[in-house]
Amino acid sequence: MFWQKLIARIGTTAVTLIGVAVIVFVVIRVVPGNPVAMMLPPGATEADVARLTALYGLDKSIPAQFLIWVQGVLHGDFGTSITTRQPVLDLVLGRLPATLELSIMALVMAVAIGGTAALTGTRLRGTRAEGAIDVANGMALSVPDFLWGLALILLFGVLMPVFHISGRVTPSLELPFTTGFYLFESLFRLRFDLWADIVSHMLMPALALAIPLAAIIGQLLKQSLKETMHLDYVTLSRTKGYGENHVITREALPNAILPTLTLVGVQFTFLIGGTVIVERLFSYEGLGNMAIDAVINRDLPLIQGIVILFAVIFTAVNLVVDLLYTVLNPRLRHG
Repeated sequence: MFWQKLIARIGTTAVTLIGVAVIVFVVIRVVPGNPVAMMLPPGATEADVARLTALYGLDKSIPAQFLIWVQGVLHGDFGTSITTRQPVLDLVLGRLPATLELSIMALVMAVAIGGTAALTGTRLRGTRAEGAIDVANGMALSVPDFLWGLALILLFGVLMPVFHISGRVTPSLELPFTTGFYLFESLFRLRFDLWADIVSHMLMPALALAIPLAAIIGQLLKQSLKETMHLDYVTLSRTKGYGENHVITREALPNAILPTLTLVGVQFTFLIGGTVIVERLFSYEGLGNMAIDAVINRDLPLIQGIVILFAVIFTAVNLVVDLLYTVLNPRLRHG
């Protein structure tokens, strides 16, 4: 049963990616404007425009362009960026580690904040503290991540300048990295000075992304815990003399956390999408910032590469979450 579900989900994922590729390819080509014209100086002739248009294959029909692009993708060639004249795959993979590190840090912060709020609210249920936590969750959820980013820039970058609010690392530092995963590689190399500098740059954008997600996690986990606290096995644990903290963390939490696990996986994909605006706000050198530049410059090959990569990440995360939920939930595993 498990393997049948796995094969079916992989098939669905493949169809989804093909559909995304077709839609994105068509949409960005029917938008008015000629991206080649943006590359040429004001005095360029029609012959110059025609030459570059033919070079990038934009003089062919959309179906013909799509087939050429698919053939290149199957050989690992996603095209060449119109603005930088570099391979799209190299550009995208060069920025991907920065966005992944930012997203993972934001997810860890969201789980820590939301989980703490849920456990505290459950422990103090029926008191004013629970009401205060619910109000804080509502406020955090009602403000989008980019507005949290603006507020953090104003508070900790202007009024109290204690954190970096621009860039990924201090430019004057020597970077001995061989990969794009600066945060993890600095720990591996025991360069705690670099690690501290990188964290100080990531803290504000990661927190802006984490606050709304933390509110969602806190609300769902708290609701699941409240429902679980009334089950028989939890009541039995109390009659055995266990304290409330033990009952919540050891008895109720393991069963209440399953719905939250699914939510975290789904929301993680939206969190990665949210990096587009937040990275721009903090001048963070990630994939989202590159995506905005690609749209402004109408860099069609680069836009396609970024969107396809985002789609791969989204579908892969959803696939992993579905499989984990099946493995961890006995009713689905043996169903």
